[in-house]
Amino acid sequence: MRRTIAPALLPRFLTRLVLWAALIVGLGGMPPARAQGVDLTSLEVTRTEGALTLEYAARLTLSHAIEDALQRGVPMYFTAHVTVLRSRWYWRDERIARIARTWRLSYQPLTATWRVSLGGLAQSFPTLAEALAPMSRVAGWRLVEAEKLEPAERYYVEFSFQLDNSQLPRPMQLDLGQDWKLGIERSARVE
Repeated sequence: MRRTIAPALLPRFLTRLVLWAALIVGLGGMPPARAQGVDLTSLEVTRTEGALTLEYAARLTLSHAIEDALQRGVPMYFTAHVTVLRSRWYWRDERIARIARTWRLSYQPLTATWRVSLGGLAQSFPTLAEALAPMSRVAGWRLVEAEKLEPAERYYVEFSFQLDNSQLPRPMQLDLGQDWKLGIERSARVE
């Protein structure tokens, strides 16, 4: 059975359609609503001769609950996720790559130092502010090799940085409130 729109309802339908289209197009340039505890000061994606690289800088503001847990020896995990996508008008955008980095931040009470680990590498810092610096500023992060990118195509990157609550000890995961929300999500076009 074929459905049609009554002629009297057509102007209202078209008005709503135009408003929805304007809303969707307008939201493309607006920052997302989720930005708690992280102020992303810069996010740049550059296409070099060898690869597609990402640079970002952020200011992290930890809540009192997170700092208190860190002082008591509970390690925190911060994760940066990057997804590289190719724009397509005829189908869903194609995912080219998905990359993640996870930092482990912990306090060593015996030595009164902060320790940041990334993979198998670890470094100690005397203050919390200095320990947050390596994860809040990254330069030259290689995302995709140049041969996987076609020169004529348009690409964009979806970036997110967050506190990974799933890696907290199980008893702490039961009652996490707003104090434990820390994260931001952004998109950037590849130039």
